Formats: sequence, C-alpha cells, structure tokens
Amino acid sequence: MSTSTEYASVRYFVADVQAAIDFYTDRLGFTLHTSAAPAFADVIRGHLRLLLSGSASSGARATPVEYAGPGANRIHLIVADLDAEVARLRATGTEFRSDVVSGPGGRQILLADPSGNLIELFQPAA
Repeated sequence: MSTSTEYASVRYFVADVQAAIDFYTDRLGFTLHTSAAPAFADVIRGHLRLLLSGSASSGARATPVEYAGPGANRIHLIVADLDAEVARLRATGTEFRSDVVSGPGGRQILLADPSGNLIELFQPAA
C-alpha cells in the first residue's frame, strides 16, 4: 500500500472537468497537478490530492450505475501491484464492485467496506 509521505487522494465525479479545475484553483487555493480534460484532472492543496473525474474517465467508467454521480465519492488507495492485491483480498472473501478497468493513468478496481462505502485500489501506469 502507499506510504505516509504521499498525498491522501479523494475522487470526485464532476460534470465539467475544466469548470471544476477553475473552481478549485481559483476559489479554494488548489494547484493544478495534472490535466487530461475533459476526462480527468487532479488538483492539490496541502496533503490532499483531489481527483476530478469526468464521465469519460476510467474512474467514472468503473463505477456501477447505482454509485455514479456527485456524492458517490470514494477513498483512492495506490498499490504497487493491483493483481497481487486483488488476489490477496479475494482470498479473504472480499467482494469487488467492479472489474479491473484500465485507462491512460493506470488500472483500478472497486470494493466496498462493510457499510457499502466504495474504495478504489489504483496502480499507476508505469
């Protein structure tokens, strides 16, 4: 899993990635880190990395319909080897809410905590 020196990442689904970039950078003091608008961007403020995912992003495509849209946020955990993590978790009986999805930034899969809150395991592209 990730180390304590990395950013805490949270994913937000947005209708317009550029409008979200403008809002977070202009109004709330975030700094643009990466932009692949209109699909995706991430902005940073302190130790928070906010992932702004439009409908064309792999993050949005991986999300089941019942969890899609604003308010369907999730914790984003970076892993070094997604396949190994999936195998380890499946061996414990963990059920996944999506299949592995690949995009330009990497690969991801969704699982849920006991209350149904989504957690994303993400392996960045090399």
